[in-house]
Amino acid sequence: MMTKNRLLLVDGMALLFRAFFATSIRKQFMTNSKGIPTNAVQGFLRHFLSALESSQPSHVAVCWDMGSKTFRNDIFQDYKSNREAPPLELLPQFDLVKEVTSAFSIPNVGLAGYEADDCIGTICEQMKKDIDITVLTGDRDLLQILDDQVHVWILQKGIGNYAKYTKKEFTEKFNLAPKQLVDVKALMGDTSDGYPGVKGIGEKTAMKLIQDHGDIESLLANLSALTPSQQKKIEQDKEMMFLSRELAEIHCEVPVKINLEEADWRGVPKSAFEIVQEHELNTVRRQLYQLEKEIVEDPFAEWEMTR
Repeated sequence: MMTKNRLLLVDGMALLFRAFFATSIRKQFMTNSKGIPTNAVQGFLRHFLSALESSQPSHVAVCWDMGSKTFRNDIFQDYKSNREAPPLELLPQFDLVKEVTSAFSIPNVGLAGYEADDCIGTICEQMKKDIDITVLTGDRDLLQILDDQVHVWILQKGIGNYAKYTKKEFTEKFNLAPKQLVDVKALMGDTSDGYPGVKGIGEKTAMKLIQDHGDIESLLANLSALTPSQQKKIEQDKEMMFLSRELAEIHCEVPVKINLEEADWRGVPKSAFEIVQEHELNTVRRQLYQLEKEIVEDPFAEWEMTR
């Protein structure tokens, strides 16, 4: 049994998209001298470096979506079909951000056919008995994997601001176990992911029904206790309700794993400074320097002299 440490598990795509749209609305793409937009990568790094400073992890890994199609599209064709294609300025940053992550000596984790959420859930399931885990994301769906050793930080507006959840805090706030969130989503659906749940049942009603009945099976067994309107809606959309639950549930048996030796966080490596300089990621230079406490002289100084 290893000594208890802390793994920071990052939902990379959540950070990248949030960073991109925070600046692209003002057309601030921060294009470097090679003509490559870097706003999303720089914003990703600002979020990431702030989380490193806040969580003080012993190990770090970043999980990614690998392509737009997953097993959920196989069972529901319209899953996420309502989302627009990524903007052109974001496209070259998908590969760049993984290159930058590697330069920080941090594992990139992902598998075609699955979402980053599934990889995160799987790694948490594999490792939570041996190491405390903090999940950094912008996706509230990941609250369902909260456990005694798994905390979830939801990005808020600004850099370094999070809604921090433990299993106990979630249960006290919502009067639900984290896993019951899946049954709530079965009823209310998810407009951002493109599945409807039960038409006419919103979040408040869905939460109240699961608080009272525990899960959708118990709800169906006690259908007569509901209002006639609720009964009719659930009976009409029963099939979609079960399908929505299947879509909402994070799959925690993905064939991925991380090597803790590779994920060991020992501070900012020289290669990180090199890639920040190479791609002119100027907005994160000062933050990167401040994070690396052990460096006495400016690590960029020698680069400035040779420009």
